Amino acid sequence: MLAGWLDFHRATLEMKCAGLTPEQLATRPVEPSTLSLLGLVRHIADVERGWFRRRLGGEDAPPLHYSDDDLDGDFDNLDPAAVDDAFATWRSECARGREIAAALPSLDVMVTDREGRRLSARWVLFHMVEEYARHNGHADLLRERIDGATGE
Repeated sequence: MLAGWLDFHRATLEMKCAGLTPEQLATRPVEPSTLSLLGLVRHIADVERGWFRRRLGGEDAPPLHYSDDDLDGDFDNLDPAAVDDAFATWRSECARGREIAAALPSLDVMVTDREGRRLSARWVLFHMVEEYARHNGHADLLRERIDGATGE
């Protein structure tokens, strides 16, 4: 069920971005916020990477769009010409996340987060559903502001 809800929210983000130009995807329509649909895609690619590859998979997978010196790089450093690459990267991180989650022997597997807390794989999956749900709410508002489109 967790995997199903996570895939639902992944598909919702994709749908919120569908049919827009690269410039529209990079638009920040709610000033002074730096939120954009492209920024959300870049951000969630890094979130997928962090929880699935680094935490659950134990992989050496450095951040893609931000750094310690540029914590908001995923939102701030947008290039409309790189939209296809951003979506391909996000889809790749989602696919790798699915693989890692499917290979877990149990949702009771424990990992350690950046703050040193011990968390179960179940917690991680719940958190990912929550992360997408929150950002899909942002995406709803951004998309409506860009072209008036609403819906799931």
